[in-house]
This record gives sequence, C-alpha cells and structure tokens, in this order.
Amino acid sequence: MYKLIYELHADNDLKQREIAEILNCSQRVYNNYERGNLDISTEILIKLSKYYDVSTDYILEITNKKEINK
Repeated sequence: MYKLIYELHADNDLKQREIAEILNCSQRVYNNYERGNLDISTEILIKLSKYYDVSTDYILEITNKKEINK
C-alpha cells in the first residue's frame, strides 16, 4: 500500500508537499505514510481515494481495479 501511494503521487506529477497540503498534514507526516512508518488513518485513506478517484480497495491493494463502483 505504501509503495502504491508513492506511485499515485509520482504518477500525477505531485510533490509530497502538495499532496500533504491536500490531506491537511505536514510533508513529514506524509513522507512517513509513504515509507510505512505511520499507519494511514481511515480519514486519510478516504481523502486519497477521493483525490485520485480510485477505490479504497485499490489503495489497500485488495483489488487491482482502480475504478470506484458507482
């Protein structure tokens, strides 16, 4: 999951600082999410899912399907 959130921000040409601002956290906290040093809260997981328009299951690597069932 942690590698995947790194890939999502990198694939979208975002800097850690930019995604941290979107998530209302510091760059240091976000860096710790990506490195797996800090557990991602449900609130942050949902924010990431909404921002990248992917399912939470995709971020959690439960599925390879990015699309959200609508």
